[in-house]
Amino acid sequence: MNLLEHLQLDTMRVPLAATDRQGAIGELVDVLESAGSISDADKIKQLVWERELQRTTGIGEGLAIPHARCDKLTDLVMAMGRPATPIDFSSPDKRPVELSIVLVSPSENTADHIQALGRISRLMVNRTFREAAYSTDSAQTLFDLFHSALSE
Repeated sequence: MNLLEHLQLDTMRVPLAATDRQGAIGELVDVLESAGSISDADKIKQLVWERELQRTTGIGEGLAIPHARCDKLTDLVMAMGRPATPIDFSSPDKRPVELSIVLVSPSENTADHIQALGRISRLMVNRTFREAAYSTDSAQTLFDLFHSALSE
């Protein structure tokens, strides 16, 4: 699984206009639709939000990875956004989210879904990288940061 293949500048939003987690998820799914990565934004929003209600995707250290699997997709898609103001995702560490990455995979492709979640998590463990991501001021800067890290 090469996340670089799924990284697109037009699926990044800095800053997000949303001020709550459902709004952030919806905004990032809309970004995926605008980029032509998905065709049924309402269905994807529903699936991601249902997953979010089961257990928060705010994993701590200011990161959330809202995700779902959808039988209408043929390939993994992702969108990233940095909110203007950190958003409460009810993360276990109580820290508000400074970067949200929506990840949606085909229903039958569990392996790539899990690998993508793991790869993002491993990247974000690096404090220097994480802080750089949280301080980006444009989608281009966020894209360049992730592109560089994923190319290594």
